[in-house]
Amino acid sequence: MSKEETFQDLSLNLPSGKQQLWRWLYTELRGAILDGRLKPGARMPSTRSLAKQYSLSRGTVAVAFDQLQAEGYTRTEVGSGTYIASGVPEGLLPLTRKPVTPALPTSKAVFSRRAQEFLKGVEVTPASHAIGKAFRAYEAAIDLFPVDLWARVGSRVLRKAPRSLYGHGHAAGYQPLRRAIAEYVGASRGVHCSAEQIIVTSGVQQALTLAGHFLLGPGEQVWMEDPGYSGALQTLRATGASIVPVPVDNDGIIVKAGRKLAPNAKLAYVTPANQFPMGVTMSVDRRLELLRWAASANAWIIEDDYDGEYRYSGYPVAALQSLDKSGCVIYVGTFTKVLFNGLRLGFMILPERLVEPFTSARSLVDRHPPTLEQAILAEFITEGHFGHHIRRMRQNYAERNDILKIAANKHLSGLLDVEHAAAGIRTLGWLKTWKSDIEAALQARKLGLEVEPLSTFIVKYERPPALMLGFAGCNPAELRRGVSVLATALRSC
Repeated sequence: MSKEETFQDLSLNLPSGKQQLWRWLYTELRGAILDGRLKPGARMPSTRSLAKQYSLSRGTVAVAFDQLQAEGYTRTEVGSGTYIASGVPEGLLPLTRKPVTPALPTSKAVFSRRAQEFLKGVEVTPASHAIGKAFRAYEAAIDLFPVDLWARVGSRVLRKAPRSLYGHGHAAGYQPLRRAIAEYVGASRGVHCSAEQIIVTSGVQQALTLAGHFLLGPGEQVWMEDPGYSGALQTLRATGASIVPVPVDNDGIIVKAGRKLAPNAKLAYVTPANQFPMGVTMSVDRRLELLRWAASANAWIIEDDYDGEYRYSGYPVAALQSLDKSGCVIYVGTFTKVLFNGLRLGFMILPERLVEPFTSARSLVDRHPPTLEQAILAEFITEGHFGHHIRRMRQNYAERNDILKIAANKHLSGLLDVEHAAAGIRTLGWLKTWKSDIEAALQARKLGLEVEPLSTFIVKYERPPALMLGFAGCNPAELRRGVSVLATALRSC
């Protein structure tokens, strides 16, 4: 029996109605090769005979043969025919018949030590499967975002966008967006900068990653507010820096304590407008003291101002950067907490001497932020929609803040003392009957609430047990429901 006659005995599955015939034939032949029914060296039939056998056109068979040869399953000898290759690659597509693959030793490759440090304590934030769930603390009011307006602006930008916007963008970001940011933060936050000092990032986390890797060496000390933002702590720790927890009081980070603990620290991370998570505002005296220390120690300050816009009495507090005369403050902000989390656009405002090297560093991370989204955001800001949205949200968030406080006074009295937030999108509730805020949070989560224990943001300096409650992203009905469910959870002590 010839090798070609052996091929005649193959049983090929019939093609499905929606499957292209060449794809069906290719898949069947590929499966026969991989599971050993077609042996290496076997001669394939001619395209004419195979077409006749399965009622196909010769062109269809030829396309299947060409694909098999392109992927290394067959070889052609001029004047002789097509043969099964002697060494075929492992299958990459799911097959109805399991291919036979050679046994390989189990890999013993491991993470690097740096990766292990980088991943310490990191939790992947789950996707939002429900909008405005009580008491999600990291999300803006998606239910109030002007989706139709954003779509109209986006549609107009995309229709009129020059072809260059579809090409390679600038590493520092879209110039019109950088100008719009400079104008807005100058007017609303008192920040002194030009558009050239701004680098657009994929949120605050990327800004912190850039700053940490560029400004810090292994073992160099960093002041971190304690309690403080765990995302910043993990990011800066991952650079190999030595984290120095510095306590916080009603005036913000205690600079005297920082000087005593680490007088020669290289960097300080602070949230002066609305300290995370305590919610206090850094006093002017404390701001000046911090700036004097940074200038004398040749240190940097990262000012994270992610929700400083939302102050519920008076005007937003001017940025720490507005007082900086020595060029040591790096101001970072984000649009995800004021517009919507899916946007993933933020920015950093740099002292002039850092602009060029940081732009080069930014190009190594992911080349540049999404240009078309930047163009839409730039238009959204320059047309006044962003400022209008901020003013509207400030009013709505103030109302939701009040609703949470009133509902808490009614249903959580004796269980949880909820603070009325002076600013921001979340507040703290101090536990009265639970000794462990972690256990209280777990009990609340069992009933479907999203609460965070204060202790997860503490490194060294203990605080009484408390829960973080977000209110900005929850509508009034969900806030009231959440308070009722939380009361049930806390009474189960």
